[in-house]
Amino acid sequence: MRNYYWKSLILIFLIMTVIVACSKEEQVAEPNPNNEVEDPEPIEEPEEPEPEEPAFKNMYPFSGEPTNDEVNDRAVAVMVNNHPQARPQTGLNKADIVFEILAEGNITRLMAIFQSEKPDVVGPVRSARPYYFNIADDYGAIYVHHGAAGFILDMLKAGAADHLEGMFYDNDRHLFKREDFRVAPHNSYLIFDAVYEVAQGKGYEVEEDHKAIPFLNEEEIMAISGEVANEISFNYEATPVRYTYDTESEKYFRFNGEEQTTDLETGEPIQLDNVFFVETYHEVVDSAGRREIDFSSGGNAYLFQKGKVQSLEWQNIDGQIIPVQNGEPVGFVPGKTWINVIPTSTGLEGASIQ
Repeated sequence: MRNYYWKSLILIFLIMTVIVACSKEEQVAEPNPNNEVEDPEPIEEPEEPEPEEPAFKNMYPFSGEPTNDEVNDRAVAVMVNNHPQARPQTGLNKADIVFEILAEGNITRLMAIFQSEKPDVVGPVRSARPYYFNIADDYGAIYVHHGAAGFILDMLKAGAADHLEGMFYDNDRHLFKREDFRVAPHNSYLIFDAVYEVAQGKGYEVEEDHKAIPFLNEEEIMAISGEVANEISFNYEATPVRYTYDTESEKYFRFNGEEQTTDLETGEPIQLDNVFFVETYHEVVDSAGRREIDFSSGGNAYLFQKGKVQSLEWQNIDGQIIPVQNGEPVGFVPGKTWINVIPTSTGLEGASIQ
């Protein structure tokens, strides 16, 4: 009987143990007394920052300067006299790009391309040459000149470039004016405000989506390599040119010999961000000393930026004269550029770099 009693107690104890264990399992498995499935706590995703709006929506195609203005004004390329009696000139400080190329008699002539800035007056304006208006046309610019040989004028009239000829507006005081402080042919000045109006009257487009030349970003500017070049000079015989680098402004000043290139109206020096020397073939083609110049084959080049010089090559890429290295375009520093075209007969070795 006693054994039966103890067996019964043990059985009851085991049954109670099982019941308690099952009850605990149910509590763990079913913590919700109503047997409801609770939604998990939402995981907060970090908010992605909204992309920053660019500070500027546009960039001028030939200066690389940022702007919120529209940049579709058509470029204007003006032939500018560089004879000693024509200096100092007016308006060159506003040009995005200036080409300096030999004319006759080892005197250089300038072609200033304006797009990001428009001067009030440009000059003195001089006569046309085919290699200049070909460049102007390649850059998509309206070509402005005063005078041309008959056969050159015929080429322009036949459509070689959209052009405005000063002889047809000589001293009309609307598009051109003659100044009395200089004598002809060094006294013809373009009144820039009238260019688009007159061009439109001739049926020319005055808006253009220009292809931008390549420019460096800030990081690439900081990484510019090359030898130190604080002074560069080249002798075009009758037109010696010289550039000096100003470390404070980080720009180049230009000189004809010892005469600094300044603006006649303001007296301020021309300041440049890029000086680009390109070497190419020149040929004198007539008794007047006129030349043909090869702007298609490419060749050796020096690019001066931020007080350094790189020995590169140049190529004509879609009509633009561009520095290249290993076949890849090299960017310009945003700002103003002066391109000196050097005959292969002299070569870049004729340039002195210090």
